[in-house]
Parts: sequence; C-alpha cells; structure tokens
Amino acid sequence: MSILQLNPAIPVVTPKGDGYAHVLIDYGAEFNLLWVVFLDDSGECWTYDNSQIRAQKNVTMGRTFVSMHKPSLAPSAEPAARSEIVR
Repeated sequence: MSILQLNPAIPVVTPKGDGYAHVLIDYGAEFNLLWVVFLDDSGECWTYDNSQIRAQKNVTMGRTFVSMHKPSLAPSAEPAARSEIVR
C-alpha cells in the first residue's frame, strides 16, 4: 500500500459535486486507486475510486468536456426465487 499527498491538489468532479483531491491511496495491482476528496460546497471529505471521479474542465489544457459519472446499477438485495437457485 502506498499513500501520496497531491501537491498541488487536483480539481475533480465527483458524484457529490466539485472538489479537490488531496490524497491518493494505492492498495496494489488488484485494486482501484482511491482518491481522498474535499468537496467545495460542504467541505466534506469523501473517498472515491477511479470510476467515480473525473478531472474538472480545463480550457488551457484542451479539456472542454467532462463526462458525468453514471453509477452502475447495484445488484438486487432481494434473494433469488427458488426456481432461479442453481444447485
């Protein structure tokens, strides 16, 4: 595991709004990177994996469009019907 403090912090777009990523956590090859982000509006601190965040727009760098995060549908919490259970 490695932890990297980002200096300067990176402006990102998250599912909860814009913020700045200050820390990057890497658990290794089998895991997504984790980004520790402080949100602009509330000051809350959240941790997101790579699939959940995007870099903010930056016209100077030619990044004029940022795709919005679309959460994947979570599997149903309801148990499968008896006919669907494979034994």
